[in-house]
Amino acid sequence: MPNELCAAIHDRMPAILLHEKWATWLGEREADVDELRWMIRPYVAELMRTYPVAVSVGNVRNNDAGLLDEISGAA
Repeated sequence: MPNELCAAIHDRMPAILLHEKWATWLGEREADVDELRWMIRPYVAELMRTYPVAVSVGNVRNNDAGLLDEISGAA
């Protein structure tokens, strides 16, 4: 996914971290500033997939596995 498409979805992107980097990011393992900066580089676009989801995703009161379901057609 090109960076332009990411920006079209949202102007802020979350840090997407590999599982083995979680402890470092959360401060459970010591890391230098350069390592932390490297971890927040844009994620490899080819490893991401976008798809439409229900509007209920936008409500913080909703918290169930169905929020991840792809819906047919874009709103």
